[in-house]
Amino acid sequence: MENKVKRIGVLTSGGDAPGMNAAVRAVVRTAVSHGVQCVGIRRGWNGLINSDFVQLNGSSVSHIINKGGTMLYTARSMEFMNPEGRAKALNTCKLLGLDGIVAIGGDGTFRGALALSRQAAEAGSHISVVGIPATIDNDIGCSHYTIGFDTACNTAIECIDKLRDTMQSHERCSVVEVMGRHAGYLALYVGIAVGATAVLIPEREVDFQEDVVEKIRRARLAGSTHYMVVVAEGAGSAFDIGKRIHDEVGIDPRVTVLGHIQRGGSPTARDRETASRMGYEAVLTLMSNRGNRIIATRDGRIVDLDMEEALAMTKQFQMDRYQVLEALTNNGGLML
Repeated sequence: MENKVKRIGVLTSGGDAPGMNAAVRAVVRTAVSHGVQCVGIRRGWNGLINSDFVQLNGSSVSHIINKGGTMLYTARSMEFMNPEGRAKALNTCKLLGLDGIVAIGGDGTFRGALALSRQAAEAGSHISVVGIPATIDNDIGCSHYTIGFDTACNTAIECIDKLRDTMQSHERCSVVEVMGRHAGYLALYVGIAVGATAVLIPEREVDFQEDVVEKIRRARLAGSTHYMVVVAEGAGSAFDIGKRIHDEVGIDPRVTVLGHIQRGGSPTARDRETASRMGYEAVLTLMSNRGNRIIATRDGRIVDLDMEEALAMTKQFQMDRYQVLEALTNNGGLML
């Protein structure tokens, strides 16, 4: 089939994630290698509204695969959420002669892309959109893995390992809050990896006495004098958890909120490689005249899914990982 795609746009939207640059690089270089021009849309959907763009070629994306953040910047656009804002964005698409857009981000990014494509069709024009999942929360229902998750986990693990050194020296309890929005994937993954005393996640109702207090007591009776409690931000405030530990156990916890440090840093090999494969596949999808798709990982494979169907999917939380945590930390209350 003849390739009718001559020029595409690429943007990053929503929260940044390590590996976004690798995805941008893959999109640009794959497009160029197939004779397709590529335009970088800066600051997410705001860039389409405000004609904030830059022409990209192979050399434009040199030396970014190892960098965190996004060279195209990112933003959340309230204006794009209404038809008037999307009409401005469509005018920019017409001005630039874009045949398609690769949107790198999360659910909100994809819903915006689908709304743009639908509004274009209603207006009698056409714009194909393809989404690439990139969020450290790993909470995109259609994809088993999202760009940035592995790097964020490794960053959190490094920080917690260092916190353990000082907690052990002072024989204290550390309560660490990690990101993840409404999902506990990051907290549970990290909690297993650092040998946490307890992990609190939003997918499981917290029994504070059994899940926190008794675990600390068992650890103390087993000889431990320092304790690590990992809290997903969607499961509650680490400061509130720390206060309850103080009130019910009588120890003085130190609370650390890792915050946006988890979004930064050089992406890991997994995130670079996954982003590169997804970016490559996104361009091929557009070139095959298949729009309104999301590039996802399913059972280790890179696949493309209908965007509307993909947005309706939910991800089943792997509670068996919590059972692993329970087995490894309930052995006499010992950590590690």
